[in-house]
Amino acid sequence: MFRHEKQLFRTVGVEKINPHYGDLLTEQLGGANGELKSAMQYISQSFKINDRQIKDMLLDIAAEELGHMEMLAQTVRLLYGYDENKAADSINSRGQALYMLNNGLLNASGRSWTADYLNVTGDVRADILSDIASEQRSKVVYEYLYRLIEDKKVRETIDFLISREEAHSAMFRKALKRTEEIGIKRDIGAITSAKMYFNMSSVGRGI
Repeated sequence: MFRHEKQLFRTVGVEKINPHYGDLLTEQLGGANGELKSAMQYISQSFKINDRQIKDMLLDIAAEELGHMEMLAQTVRLLYGYDENKAADSINSRGQALYMLNNGLLNASGRSWTADYLNVTGDVRADILSDIASEQRSKVVYEYLYRLIEDKKVRETIDFLISREEAHSAMFRKALKRTEEIGIKRDIGAITSAKMYFNMSSVGRGI
């Protein structure tokens, strides 16, 4: 069960209207490494996990990601020139033309969000490894977006979101340690081979 808190996870703002940057920021709403992708991935993974502690962690982080998505949507709205009482005087970006007061679930190129972005295998270790990588990829996108804007208020929001990606990554790494005894049974396969390294970079004679 999820509960809606009637406030943003963190207050957001902008120093000035910037519709074109608003279009770029939608990458983290509907993009392959955005907040919706993360939330849906973690919720979907939780359905298959029996470990209560890891299941709860996934759902808690997923709920927070939805809160991040709400923060981004409000930031994009402000960048497009909307506040609570009035609309922008003109339409001068793709996102404004398509969705006006609403935020489309699009990436920065205007492509719709898809569940194909999700990595869900049903194997807890494989899924958590995907989650660690997912948080890192999202952090990289945020870092690019940070460099593209001088607006201090927008940067504060992005800086906060980057810090939360790092926190989630740390949580997933702890969960991965918890799963060391879960997954492929130790009596399957050749244990010796699992610890061998093959040097495939030796210089040969060639043809």
